[in-house]
Amino acid sequence: MTEQTSQIFPRRTNIDVLVENLPLDGLKVLDIGCGNGAMVRALAKRGATPMGVDPSEVEITAARSESPVADERYEVSGAEALPFQDNSFDAAIFFNSLHHIPAELMADGLEEAARVVKSQGLIYVAEPLAQGPHFQAMLPVEDETVMRAQAYDALRGFTGGKHCQELREIVYEAPILYPDFQAFRDRIVAADAQRADRIAEVEPELRAAFEGYAESQDDKYLFAQPMRINLLQVK
Repeated sequence: MTEQTSQIFPRRTNIDVLVENLPLDGLKVLDIGCGNGAMVRALAKRGATPMGVDPSEVEITAARSESPVADERYEVSGAEALPFQDNSFDAAIFFNSLHHIPAELMADGLEEAARVVKSQGLIYVAEPLAQGPHFQAMLPVEDETVMRAQAYDALRGFTGGKHCQELREIVYEAPILYPDFQAFRDRIVAADAQRADRIAEVEPELRAAFEGYAESQDDKYLFAQPMRINLLQVK
């Protein structure tokens, strides 16, 4: 493992940045592309009433199997057709999820978020940049450069239109910590189950990248991932 990495952006945890920019206590918040519900549970711990949606039944089943923090709930749904009435939430979050929506549906997903969030409510979009040690470690499995750029293009096309205005954009470097290679493998497969077959083909190369790009911290593997936050307000 490497002992250090260049610091291009200030290093912050994802949850610290979110809490600073999105009021949570007492708010109804929708997590779009919630995966196994980790962010939903983090929101519940901080006083929000969260709902998580994800198109994967496997991920929603995993989320529901966790011990509830409060009264969080989950539904199977794609971002492009949310099963909620207009003005149902105070805020919506896309956390590492916008770039996983098919490119032709990204704009629809943002439109749906604006539909279900109340006027003056917030949409919080957190996306990884196509750079940094974590991105480099993933390259043997998939290069997400194009899909991450498509997500940002969709966001820029949506911001400033009839539905939303941008309040701020923030860039920082988030630490991602893994106890071992298996945990890293599990995380990238959870984002896209089709990656499992590719990993089987390139596992030695992937393991070498994992070990080569990691920093060492308390006998664990630490990766830096530059992140971009766009905070939008619904008109």
